[in-house]
Amino acid sequence: MKPVIALVGRPNVGKSTLFNRLTRSRDAIVADFPGLTRDRHYGQGRMGERPFLVIDTGGFEPVAKDGIYHEMAKQTRQAVVEADIIIFIVDGRAGMNSHDQTIADDLRKTGRTVILAVNKAEGMRHANVTADFYALGLGDPVVISSAHGDGVRELLEYALDTVLEPAREDEWLDGVHDDDNDPFAKLDRLARDAEIEKILKSKETIKVVPQTERVDRPIKIAVVGRPNVGKSTLINTLIGEDRVIAFDMPGTTRDAIEIEFERQGRQYVLIDTAGLRKRGKVFEAIEKFSVVKTLQAISDANVVILMLDAAQDISEQDAHIAGFILESGRALVVAVNKWDAVNSYERDRVKVDILRKLVFLDFAKFHYTSALKGAGVDALLASVHDAHAAAFANLSTPQLTRVLYNAVEHQAPPRKGSGGARPKLRYAHQGGMNPPVVVIHGNTLDDIADSYRRFLEGRFRDAFKLQGTPLRIEFRSTKNPYADRKKR
Repeated sequence: MKPVIALVGRPNVGKSTLFNRLTRSRDAIVADFPGLTRDRHYGQGRMGERPFLVIDTGGFEPVAKDGIYHEMAKQTRQAVVEADIIIFIVDGRAGMNSHDQTIADDLRKTGRTVILAVNKAEGMRHANVTADFYALGLGDPVVISSAHGDGVRELLEYALDTVLEPAREDEWLDGVHDDDNDPFAKLDRLARDAEIEKILKSKETIKVVPQTERVDRPIKIAVVGRPNVGKSTLINTLIGEDRVIAFDMPGTTRDAIEIEFERQGRQYVLIDTAGLRKRGKVFEAIEKFSVVKTLQAISDANVVILMLDAAQDISEQDAHIAGFILESGRALVVAVNKWDAVNSYERDRVKVDILRKLVFLDFAKFHYTSALKGAGVDALLASVHDAHAAAFANLSTPQLTRVLYNAVEHQAPPRKGSGGARPKLRYAHQGGMNPPVVVIHGNTLDDIADSYRRFLEGRFRDAFKLQGTPLRIEFRSTKNPYADRKKR
């Protein structure tokens, strides 16, 4: 097991800045704003051959009895329980105060190893900046500057030397994508046409071949939606513990929190995201950072769960969020949450509203759930699997080409203008995954209308049963080799 380091301290002492430096990332939002981090945020780091896990926590208020600060304190205490080492961070420029003493007393009771780090000490004499903090009774303070990196390596070496040497582990690398490979590229025209004839005469049943090498990799799922629709509640229900703060207050989640978990032998990475409001209502700089992190989480995910609130109207903002997911090409499952809180009339109204405002999501599966009670959650996760399989499906060239010819036989592409040449679609092959990309080769394809593109998309989707994922169609026209020759 990798050693686990928890970063603890009062608000705005630089925990997230140190987290980003230790993980060599920008995963945690950093701003000169107290109380920005609220949930536990996990990251992986490495110093030489020594890997470790680090947990960023929110500002610790041990005496808070209720409200959001009480929920934040619960998250911090859970991080302390999980940690092998606690780095207690204090502000060297602000000096020690009673809040630091309260935290030190609380940490001392845990029995964990606590290392005291005096942050923001750049340009200051170490003897002066550490003098007051000896009163905390936690040993010699380590002076650092998480923003500039001063003393961070020494702090990390000290922390890792207090635990046993961990076993080495291979790092998992994501981002495996198929190349856009044309199987007929090296064939001359006669050979290619002969291969196409064989394809059309084949009686092979059309089917989707799963990409088996991805089966053992975690499915990365981003849960997105407007504020207070139940995203954090759904994640807590899925993993079976209060992993993230689910508080009845819009804007509780500010960062994109990644959570690894296992369910029925399958590995997942869940991403809890901040609620997305209309652009005109986003005023705080912090919320703007949160929006960026949410949009980044959508782009990084394999599957997105879009959560809607059955107790509210389907809004224009819901459609905007869905549109961004579609543009990003991510596989999608829609959860209409709080279904238990509405009566039969309101349920019918919601379904009509969905058909009217989210008709462009007809490729996605809709589920009517109660995240708080766990109703519909298992079926929701099953649809996530189906959407993930569709997004990473292998589509064979013979089957794609047969579907293309059947579609053209059913409805040929329109000519360009009156008397213009009719586009000729010769063959199709797969050009990518997540989302699936179908590349169609032929002549004079540059001016094919969007309506015909959508027609072909529907035919491919129906033939291969690709539910839950967008599908991209690309047209590539064959160039006339004699077009540039001068007439004699």
